[in-house]
Amino acid sequence: MKQIHGGNLRRLAAQAGIAPEQILDFSASINPLGPPDWFAEVAAAALLQSVHYPDPECAELIQAIVARKGCREPETVAGNGSSELLFLLPRAVRARRAVIPVPAYLDYEAAAAAAELPVLKIAMAEATGFASRPELIAPHLRPGDLVFLGHPANPSGALCEPAEIRALAAAHPLMTFVVDEAFLDFVEGVPSLAAERPANVVVMMSFTKMFAIPGLRLGAAAADEAVAERLRTLQARWSVNAIAQAVGVRALADEAFVRETQRWLGPARAGLRRELEEIPGFKVFPGRANYLLVKIEDDATGAAALAGKVLQSGIAIRSCANYDGLDDRFFRVAVRSDDENCRLVAALRDARGVARPPRRVKRARSLMFQGTCSNAGKSVLTAAICRILFQEGVAVAPFKSQNMALNSFVTADGREMGRAQVVQAQACRLEPDVRMNPVLLKPSSDTGSQVIVNGRPVGNMQVAEYVRYKPQAFAAAKAAYDSLAAEFDVVVLEGAGSPAEVNLKSHDIVNMHMARYAQSPVLLVGDIDRGGVFASFVGTMECLTTWERNLLAGFVVNKFRGDARLLEDALTYTLRRTGKPVVGVVPYLKALGLPEEDSLGFRNGSYHDLRAADGCVRIAVVDLPHISNFTDLDPFKLEPDVRLQVARAPADLDGADAVIIPGSKNVMADLPALVARGLGERIVALAGAGVPVVGICGGFQILGREVRDPHGLEGALGGVARGLGLLPVTNVLEREKTLTRAVALHAESGLTVRGYEIHHGQLEGEGWEPGIVRADGETVGVSARGGAVWGTYLHGIFDDDAFRRWFIDRLRERRGLAPLGKPVAVYDLEQAFERLAATVRASIDLKAVLRLVGLA
Repeated sequence: MKQIHGGNLRRLAAQAGIAPEQILDFSASINPLGPPDWFAEVAAAALLQSVHYPDPECAELIQAIVARKGCREPETVAGNGSSELLFLLPRAVRARRAVIPVPAYLDYEAAAAAAELPVLKIAMAEATGFASRPELIAPHLRPGDLVFLGHPANPSGALCEPAEIRALAAAHPLMTFVVDEAFLDFVEGVPSLAAERPANVVVMMSFTKMFAIPGLRLGAAAADEAVAERLRTLQARWSVNAIAQAVGVRALADEAFVRETQRWLGPARAGLRRELEEIPGFKVFPGRANYLLVKIEDDATGAAALAGKVLQSGIAIRSCANYDGLDDRFFRVAVRSDDENCRLVAALRDARGVARPPRRVKRARSLMFQGTCSNAGKSVLTAAICRILFQEGVAVAPFKSQNMALNSFVTADGREMGRAQVVQAQACRLEPDVRMNPVLLKPSSDTGSQVIVNGRPVGNMQVAEYVRYKPQAFAAAKAAYDSLAAEFDVVVLEGAGSPAEVNLKSHDIVNMHMARYAQSPVLLVGDIDRGGVFASFVGTMECLTTWERNLLAGFVVNKFRGDARLLEDALTYTLRRTGKPVVGVVPYLKALGLPEEDSLGFRNGSYHDLRAADGCVRIAVVDLPHISNFTDLDPFKLEPDVRLQVARAPADLDGADAVIIPGSKNVMADLPALVARGLGERIVALAGAGVPVVGICGGFQILGREVRDPHGLEGALGGVARGLGLLPVTNVLEREKTLTRAVALHAESGLTVRGYEIHHGQLEGEGWEPGIVRADGETVGVSARGGAVWGTYLHGIFDDDAFRRWFIDRLRERRGLAPLGKPVAVYDLEQAFERLAATVRASIDLKAVLRLVGLA
């Protein structure tokens, strides 16, 4: 069969020896911006109606065409693609001969041949860009001719002015002129002839190119009423299926998408033309459609050979050697996205042996993990791939554009970022960098958060305020990503929540919009331990728009317990249902030893150790409504003689050898909540009985006499909250936030401790005993009652193995147990990273993942 069309991915893939989805197709001129966001929703709804026959008259679709194009209903025919109508037209007009200005779309000749019409081809001039010029066509016309005019022409993209077409038709009333407007929607400012159509003109329309739905097949014709009726008579019954009709109705109402495409296309086409013209030996014709015709003006390589060379890079172009009026010196390329156009130009340069110009800015390859829900395992898998790539010798960095978390960290330059990206940086063996998490939201209430951009607070915002601020936040995130991407070979991105949150997608800056900006393939992670993971995969796909689906490269099943072979049927189902593979089944990793990103794990039992406490000390950790940086307690989970117990009620404190109150993002709200639950009174009683009580940051403030918030940072302006009174200090929340790393001396133990400070509070009061003093002399911790009660602003103070053992041994002695005297556990994440990497290596298709980032 003669190959007359581009876009045959199956054949192209077979020639290149790769999968069809790996082909970057410049051979078919389809809108790279489409389909529009509404497409999947409309198509899915119409699919449910496929149990019924489609409307054979396409009534609603015809009405939509009339409303959009300005033609009349009796003159309008919908078709299974404009090609169906093109092949029926010679019989409908009872033509005697076909006249084709060439080069032209090859199906014009095919339609004439199918109707057994003789064909006259008239060569158009290269000097005018192969435009269909009336003065070249008119001398050859005779009654009964069927004249095909591409408007714009294919493959040249040249236009013939509408006034000239009308004049040509008026001068030859006994001929029928077929004006093919398949690509006219891409041309800004040129109206369709359908609204003011001469009687002997048939206007062909296609909706598959603009709306990127060639697989649905949808087109139309506007013709003289008698011709239109004969077309309908010649058509097969139910020619246009129900899905195509529904999509067509919605598409014809979406003028905004057409305008957006036109605004994008002009600069994109001009940019691609400039890049192509910089390749020696190329002449590019100034077409006005979404494709460009190129002539090879030297003898280096013919178009067919050139197409074969670039196809080996996974890029398809359209050789035009089989177009009449052209030869093996011509090829056509579609206009696609800037990045794709750059890839095309690079492949053409390589195929021609032309050096690429130096790149001004290096841009990393990327991979993104998103989840079907929060706590699906995105953060851990991001860390795993970071460590695996590091082991492979790749310069890799993590990135999360926006993180909502109360676990934060201070970088070496005194900026605040999410703790999860700190862990991921450690997996890469990098110093944490605020560019890895440029936007951090620290919730202070159910509807408000402190907003931190590039490590500095920019204000406290309610939800509506932040939505208005998001464009600025996204600009900061993109700038941070670009900076990282210029320094590393690969950036591994993490999303947040789920990309299927349809109420958030319009202002998303962390999931698919960030993936599109980073040009990153996406792996969707699902937590099978929760149940319903495969329904979540399919359901998420149903909520994604087409461009979002195109970014999704596959799925990862996380937290599986059992034999992964039992999932084979489900994995096959997922592939068939979504067209995307499951690239890994990661087992449930118990006691991994990595800090958790948010409080879900804390509140779901990861800090609640109910094992027998014989020979152990029990530390109660108070659960605050706005708990933050609870990972300060993580190192205790490594100690064999410590049991942690989360305290939410007074009874949870029974038998505790120590009580630790962790950080809080809203002490002004958490203090009264603590008292209302009876925990405050119980903690005071335990302290009176000599039980050690420790407060860290917000917990430190809670242990004091009172907390003042004169600027309304955490509550009403001028608010005051009475503390538990166990430490003789008052904390005043000042506007300026302290963000620093610190080295300090713990007075009672004589040990040097390290940590980081993140607080608005400043100490006031008299008679308190400095318990922890920074190297610069600043007090960052206060003790009372002989050291039994103490508080500090230092997060991470228990990370130090020697200090942690001193603290535990003091509890052992109070319990009547012998102190161990030296550290028995090392708080070092390296072992956890290595275990994680080894597990993930064994449970995912690593070659497939590496291919996604261009490393296989």
